[in-house]
Amino acid sequence: MEQFLRVGVFANTHGVHGEIKLFPTTDDVNRFQKGVPVFLDTGQGKKELVISGVKYFKNMVILKFEGIDNINDIEKFKGCDVLVDREHAVELEEDEYFICDVLGAKVVTEEGEELGTLKDVMQTGANDVYVITMKNGREALFPVIPDCVKDINVEDKVITVHVMPGLL
Repeated sequence: MEQFLRVGVFANTHGVHGEIKLFPTTDDVNRFQKGVPVFLDTGQGKKELVISGVKYFKNMVILKFEGIDNINDIEKFKGCDVLVDREHAVELEEDEYFICDVLGAKVVTEEGEELGTLKDVMQTGANDVYVITMKNGREALFPVIPDCVKDINVEDKVITVHVMPGLL
């Protein structure tokens, strides 16, 4: 399982005192709290920062970090992913999982036939849709609904599906 989970992307700076505009990629934008460490994925490694202030504006989160008081100290990290350690991730309910934990999972039918691997998860609003790369190289889309996705085993990375007429 991934040690770090992406919670947003550093979209731009905000003002001249080192604040950033974060485009959140988390379901819970209220997860950002003072004193919580986050990591900037710089491409050369991870830079740990501690949140010292949080504001919300439109679809963005404005974050201020301890020890960053100048735009020049943070501007060079624009475009970087903002990550949290798994220990600071939001609590999951029963039968919930992080998308990164199922990507690459083997997808099998109820009869045990291997269809392919989970390549991506599209979030559509009504329900998620699994993008599966089939063994023959084609892609198939499976809606994540009880009639279609029967079991998700995160530990073994195996997803069991019912192939509804017309899906393949």
